[in-house]
Amino acid sequence: MNMDEKIKRINELYHKSVDTGLTDEEKEEQAALRKEYILSVRKNLRGQLDNIDIINKEGKIENLGKKFGNR
Repeated sequence: MNMDEKIKRINELYHKSVDTGLTDEEKEEQAALRKEYILSVRKNLRGQLDNIDIINKEGKIENLGKKFGNR
């Protein structure tokens, strides 16, 4: 299942939860899909930050990935 399909399924489960409620299995599936989605977003953001360089106050070029990578 690719990310677009996962997002579609997350939305389907949300709408079902509002309309009729979810079974315990569906609640577990929803939680797992949301967790995967959040991890994917964080990974993509980290990849973007790793490729950004800034010029600090001293005029040196710093890579944000190296500067904040340990957090």
